[in-house]
Amino acid sequence: MKLTKDTYSLLSGITVTSLLAFPSIMSAQKNEKPNIVILLADDVSSNDIGCYGNPLVKTPNIDALAKDGMRFDNVFLTISSSSPSRSSIMTGRYPHNTGACELHSPIGDEQVFFPCLLKDAGYYTALAGKFHIGGSSIEPNGPAAKCFDRAGGSRKDGGGESGSLMWVPYLKERPKDKPFFMWFAAHDAHRNYWDKELDVIEPYNPSDVVPSQFYVNDGPTRKDLAGYYNEVTRFDYFIGEVVKELKSQQVFDNTIIVVLADNGRGFPRAKTLLYEDGIMTPFIVHFPKKIKQNGSVCNSLMSVIDLAPTLTELAGAKSSPTFQGKSFAKLLENPKQKFRQYAFAEHNWHANEAYERMVCTEDYMLIVNKRPNLPVKASMDTPTGKSLIKGHESKTLTKVQEEMFEMPRKEVMLFDRKKDPEQINDLAKANPALRNQLLKVLAQWQDETGDTLPEYLKPDRSKEKKVDYLDLVEMPGASKNATLINKPGPF
Repeated sequence: MKLTKDTYSLLSGITVTSLLAFPSIMSAQKNEKPNIVILLADDVSSNDIGCYGNPLVKTPNIDALAKDGMRFDNVFLTISSSSPSRSSIMTGRYPHNTGACELHSPIGDEQVFFPCLLKDAGYYTALAGKFHIGGSSIEPNGPAAKCFDRAGGSRKDGGGESGSLMWVPYLKERPKDKPFFMWFAAHDAHRNYWDKELDVIEPYNPSDVVPSQFYVNDGPTRKDLAGYYNEVTRFDYFIGEVVKELKSQQVFDNTIIVVLADNGRGFPRAKTLLYEDGIMTPFIVHFPKKIKQNGSVCNSLMSVIDLAPTLTELAGAKSSPTFQGKSFAKLLENPKQKFRQYAFAEHNWHANEAYERMVCTEDYMLIVNKRPNLPVKASMDTPTGKSLIKGHESKTLTKVQEEMFEMPRKEVMLFDRKKDPEQINDLAKANPALRNQLLKVLAQWQDETGDTLPEYLKPDRSKEKKVDYLDLVEMPGASKNATLINKPGPF
């Protein structure tokens, strides 16, 4: 401490007892528990964020967190569907192990949610925005609700169309004598795209939008993407407001901030599917006390189930044997370390019958589809999807675009992630040795975690009233009591 006139006067009034206690006071401040803020987007792919290389989408606040923190380029979700993904993140478990592996599925009381462990460790916990953990997206419900001292701030509870208007008020109204955990979940950028509250950003001009090679470059598609980009940037805007408030309260430097999404963009060949556009998430961590090099990039393979054990470790909270992920805290200090060898994901019912499984390494991705005779329906009822259908009917699509209409679908696909980052060229026939090796790894994961392929899966939402086997419908993992299995499979 530099001894100025003011500090000298202060110290002269301190008793000997106080001076003896001074080191322990400083130690307590040094070991102060970090605050934690999760900022969760709805239906946003990693390549739609500025710092991940998108040349058009403006995300200055996320980019700033990456510049002063760490950007993770290889983080996989466990499923590309909102409620099962959120349940997976919050429990550190694979969807079939949560018992809530289908959209809107309720989740059981036997599950352990990491916010509850933070609460037990003395944290004030709050959730503002979209809920959607084992049930309703609007109203807090189910066993996860008990983890939060305060929960609300959805579209029906003051959150606005973005679901973000209550984020700053929640920060202002928190108790100031406790470390805090905030789960701020936006409705952005879930469809339908809204024109309200866009006054906080400069909306995108559809004429400036250049669709990817998977989409038709026409007016409806460009307008559709512009609406999506508006909401991505609005999500970013409210992140900036949170950062301002944390700085105003002088807690920014002691706050772990994590930015991620629950699944990929709500467009064809993305949301619900297991290609990278659907199953990879943006993942930014800002935590000055742990990250040694600002603007560092981590390419190590990770899964979102690794977040729960990481945050409980950094918070000094009790971990749980139910976590199937592992802490990646060491990567914050050394992002070049290797972490996972494998990441796994699943595709279950999301309005349509489905059963796909995925395993990937840093170099390759294998996808298995056990319903190859079912067409891809996800997001085909959108303006972008309708343009694809129109092009398919008029035979004007490119070979890449036409692939989405291929029937039957391939049962096994293998992709080189580094040479073919958009998963276009299937190598399953050309490389049978690698194909079989990854099939064995996937089978081991399914066996150890209790994943199953029921004979009767939930049918398409439009068919539910017409089928006569609904009483035989079974959720993956149910016959093996996967909700009670904690084995993680290969790591």
